[in-house]
Amino acid sequence: MTDDITVFTGNAHPEFAQEMCGILGVDLSPTKITRFSNDCLQVQLRANCRRKDVYIVQSLVPPVQENLVELLLMLDAARGASANHITAVIPHFSYARSDKKDAPRISIGAKLVADLLATAGATRVITMTLHSEQVHGFFPVPVDHLSAIRELAAHYKGKDLSNTVVVSPDFGYAKVASEFARLLKLPVAAGSKRRMSDDTVVIDEIVGDVRGKKVIIIDDEVATAGSMVELMDKLREYEVGAISIATTHGLFTGQAVERLNAQDDVLEIVSTDTVPLTEERTPAKLETRSVAPLFAQAVRRHNAGESISSLFSDDVTHG
Repeated sequence: MTDDITVFTGNAHPEFAQEMCGILGVDLSPTKITRFSNDCLQVQLRANCRRKDVYIVQSLVPPVQENLVELLLMLDAARGASANHITAVIPHFSYARSDKKDAPRISIGAKLVADLLATAGATRVITMTLHSEQVHGFFPVPVDHLSAIRELAAHYKGKDLSNTVVVSPDFGYAKVASEFARLLKLPVAAGSKRRMSDDTVVIDEIVGDVRGKKVIIIDDEVATAGSMVELMDKLREYEVGAISIATTHGLFTGQAVERLNAQDDVLEIVSTDTVPLTEERTPAKLETRSVAPLFAQAVRRHNAGESISSLFSDDVTHG
C-alpha cells in the first residue's frame, strides 16, 4: 500500500530518488528550487502533502552546504503543508565525520546538523553507514541506520576467494570488517592507524596474517584516497597479491581518482551509489552496486509499520 507515500528530492542525487520511486511504484513528485537575487534559496513542493507520508531524498554530498540547505527547506515546506510524517532519506550523511570534540573550540557538526533536521521538520531519518556509530544517538528523532555490507559482499559471491583476507583500515572499523569477512567466510586483519590530519594517516603495522595473501580492503568511505594509498603501501611491505577495495560511500574527491588509477595491483574498486559521480570523479576500475532497492524496502516497511532491522537479521543479500 503506497497510495499515501509522497517522495520529493533536491538536486543532490535525483537519479537515486528516481530509482527508489521506480521500485516503490510511485511517481517522484516535482520540486521547484529557485534562487533569489541575494543568493538565498527558495523551495516549493509541487504536490499535495496533507496527511501524507512524505519522504525527502537528499544525500549530503558536495556541494554539501547547498544540498543541506535544500534539504532543510524541503523539510520545512512539508511540515507547513501538514504532512503526517516527514522522513529525511539521506543516503550519505557526510557530517558524521564531525562526531567529537578533538580540539578546543570546535563544533560537533554531526550533532548540530542532526538537530537542524529535526527542527526543520524531520520526524524520522533513514541513512546508511554513518562514519561512527555514536552519531546515531545524536538525532532527537528515530533513525533507521542501513548497512551496505551484504550488498558489497554480494559482489564477491561466486568469485575465487582462495588465499584472500579482508582488511580493515583501523581497529575502529574492525567490527564491520569482521561481519563482511563472516559473510564471505574469510579471515580478517586490521591496520594500526594514526590520523595526522583530515586526509593524512600513518599506518604503523598490519595486525593479522596478510603476507602473500590477496586482500579485500573494506572501509565506510573513500574521499581523497590518501588513507587508502597509505594502507596499500603498508600492505605491500607484507608482499600481498592482488588488492580489491570495497566501500559504501565512494566520494573520490581531490586527487583520489589520480591516486587510485596509479595503483596497478588494484583489481577493482567496489562502491555503492549513495554518492553521484561525474566522469572526472570515477576511478577507472570502479564497479557500482545500487542500494536504492534497500532504501526502497526500508521506506515500504516504514510506511507499512513493519520491522526494518529484520532486513539485516540473516545472511540474505539484497539487490
